[in-house]
Amino acid sequence: MGTTGEKYSAWAEVEARGVSDLYFDWATGVAADEEILELVDGLPAAKRQPNLVFASARMAGVPLAPYREARSEFVARWDSIRGVALTHATQTNEVRRCAVLVPELAKIPGPIALLEVGASAGLCLYPDKYAYRFTTESGVDELAPESRSDVVLETELRGPSAPTRLPEIVWRAGIDLNPLDVADPASREWLETLVWPEHDERRRHLHAAASVVAEERPLLVAGDLNEAFEEVVAQAPADATLVVFHSAVLVYLSPEARESFVGKVRASGAVWISNEGKSVVPEVATQLPANADNGTVLAVNGTPVAIVGPHGQFFHALDVP
Repeated sequence: MGTTGEKYSAWAEVEARGVSDLYFDWATGVAADEEILELVDGLPAAKRQPNLVFASARMAGVPLAPYREARSEFVARWDSIRGVALTHATQTNEVRRCAVLVPELAKIPGPIALLEVGASAGLCLYPDKYAYRFTTESGVDELAPESRSDVVLETELRGPSAPTRLPEIVWRAGIDLNPLDVADPASREWLETLVWPEHDERRRHLHAAASVVAEERPLLVAGDLNEAFEEVVAQAPADATLVVFHSAVLVYLSPEARESFVGKVRASGAVWISNEGKSVVPEVATQLPANADNGTVLAVNGTPVAIVGPHGQFFHALDVP
């Protein structure tokens, strides 16, 4: 698996380069800093990931400054950073992912019962409450609910036509180990801190979507996705199509837990929409073309349909037999 320094170096290149200059600088700085690496290695393995450590550092008061300037604050505030990391988790709610979910949800006729595993605060449970701007080869198509929405999500569509209707969602629920209540100021502050420093648009989306969720108050169940799944599914209305979806969740499970979850979803008869890294779901990975674009894989019932941006930036349809 590599050392912590190697992991931070790889994360800088794969995740942060070209996406966040500050986090790229911090990650490469930490990767070469034996003193800081020793502190990070003092955390439980699951708490050493850069996203969590850097968000914890920001919560503890480390300034958004180049690593050479911020390093002394990492050392001075480490006890606080450690405390935040041990009591929090990376639960980023990237609401823009709804923009790559809607093209598939819109194909499902009739009422939908929507269940998200790894739902965090539930911001992605309301794709029917948001407005969209789809950039296609022929121009820009807009889609919005009848009631005005302050959340406008943009994405680039390559391949399919833009959806012309929003899904009809009549029931929605989420499962998370530690669901967050966006009506709680501390929870909202943590979600905002998890948004990378330069990503002001993502922060604006978060603010606007959090207002929707705070008003609606979705059903959020605390628990392990494998243990809670069947109990939550049993609450879905029988006359609606059950849709189970997840984004960047299975990567954190063991192979055995992933296999168990997939088996439960298939046994439920639900439409299964996954948005995970290319190698995370084996049956999806084996169907990917060798020249697939970089990004995560959106799959429906185990068949890959598109490569999408990790934050919902684009939807590039796949031609899979």
